[in-house]
Amino acid sequence: MKFSSALKLNHIFRRLYSTSGQNSPFLVLYAKKNRLNQNRVGITVSKKLGGAVVRNRVRRRLREVYRLNENRFLPGYDIVVVARSRAVDASFEELTCAYLSLAEKAGILRPEEA
Repeated sequence: MKFSSALKLNHIFRRLYSTSGQNSPFLVLYAKKNRLNQNRVGITVSKKLGGAVVRNRVRRRLREVYRLNENRFLPGYDIVVVARSRAVDASFEELTCAYLSLAEKAGILRPEEA
């Protein structure tokens, strides 16, 4: 992630959970403006989704979706993505579509150039 860093501090996660999130059957996305010139991205996967191998696979796939589309995101946001149980069986294309549509709803995607 060239223009982003990992979000690891618990108090920032809690602050984002208090905002209104965007949801889909696969993911929930919380975003809030930060005072930095870069994005901070955090991914949460519950133990209810499966064992460590399953959770890490979902986390890796979500990180890759963000990495491949990083240039489409506006800078200066804290983003938390929460995986739902359907994300375990979802294809990569479904996760990408869900991630980008939620980001668009949240208003953190750059406008498309024609």
